[in-house]
Amino acid sequence: MNNHLKVVFTVVMLAFILSACDSREENRRENVLEQKADRMEEKADMTRDRGEAAADRIEKRDPGLTDSPSTDRAAEATRESTERSADQMEEQADRIREQK
Repeated sequence: MNNHLKVVFTVVMLAFILSACDSREENRRENVLEQKADRMEEKADMTRDRGEAAADRIEKRDPGLTDSPSTDRAAEATRESTERSADQMEEQADRIREQK
């Protein structure tokens, strides 16, 4: 009886250990999702950089010696718009990672 319990226990433990291991396909799937999320975050960073550069160009086009309110508003609107877009991309990256 004691040997029978050892065998059953060993089989149960092996089944548990094997079920806990990810398959190669699962690992590949997770890697693909992680890479996709990383690319989305990189795209968000580029969007922020481009938005900041665009806002800087708007501010530099101001012909006066002092910043005009309309120029400031246009630059700020550009920054806010690109920040919202970048935030959405990062949220999408988070959702992709949650699929793992």
